[in-house]
Amino acid sequence: MLNRLTKLALGLAPPIALLASPAMAEIREHSLKFAAANNKGHPQVMGMEKFAELVKEKSGGKIEVKLFPGGVLGGDVQTVSALQGGVIEMTVLNAGILSSNIKQFGAVDLPFLFNSGEEADKIMDGAFGTGLMKLLPDTGLVGLAYWELGFRNLTNNRHAVTKLEDIKGLKIRTIQSPIPIELFNSLGANAVPLPYTELYTALETGTVDGQENPAANIVNAKFYEVQKYMTVTRHQYNPQIVLISKKFWDGLNDEEKAIFQSAATEARDYQRKVSREQDAKAMGEIKKTGMEVAELSPEETQKLRDAVKPLIDKFAAQIGADTVTQLFKELDAVRGK
Repeated sequence: MLNRLTKLALGLAPPIALLASPAMAEIREHSLKFAAANNKGHPQVMGMEKFAELVKEKSGGKIEVKLFPGGVLGGDVQTVSALQGGVIEMTVLNAGILSSNIKQFGAVDLPFLFNSGEEADKIMDGAFGTGLMKLLPDTGLVGLAYWELGFRNLTNNRHAVTKLEDIKGLKIRTIQSPIPIELFNSLGANAVPLPYTELYTALETGTVDGQENPAANIVNAKFYEVQKYMTVTRHQYNPQIVLISKKFWDGLNDEEKAIFQSAATEARDYQRKVSREQDAKAMGEIKKTGMEVAELSPEETQKLRDAVKPLIDKFAAQIGADTVTQLFKELDAVRGK
């Protein structure tokens, strides 16, 4: 005891800082930009807000995530390039857009792939989605979690679409990804790939006749102001991916990486819940705006499915047979087949 008191008196005891929690001691101050295309109030942005809140809480206020929704830092394709260059640190966007960087990501854009959001969750959170994320670092990106945009539906300003033939000749804006472009061309439309940030103006000026997005997007972006007809096609489901720049990620220590990863996962569960609640609510809001909403009959839905089957075979070869086989194998397992 005397020896210990002597050491304390001489200042030889271990510094108090070294006795603190090693995790908290190693968290440094960071400020980063998190960009996305949708506007405030959209489930995508609500997920971003939850993520920023969680990161602040978990880091003891040392890490600040600044949000840039509404495409103010550019469209999705531009933002991915900015992440790769380390100009922007984070984004969240449709996972299929990454097919131009990694062909295997095209698998999630295949039409009529998932029957429900919950089914998609199991695939994207499981071995298939995890396997896709492992391909990202070589392209300067790191994936943290899969969120949800949801099931896409068709709108246009020319006439009601209640059957496959009604789609013929419509100029439809699609996301900048090969499968959606060919999907609408195969249905007889003229696909026009455009950044989401340019879509409202394109609809307003008649550059395109229509577009396809989940109901929550139609409400959030006020597409009902420039579109008269909606058809519930649910032709494609979009999982979104939360990305962080590898340049930024590589500069983080293990404790900081753990904060980002756990925040993205926690925000994922919140974001999906909000997305599904808003999708159901948005359908009612769209009808109140005066848009005509049509439901396809099972027979007409099957015609759409049949029309795009050649597309699935074509892109399966481009995506990679092993990737597509794994995807459908995991889907069968989820469905108990």
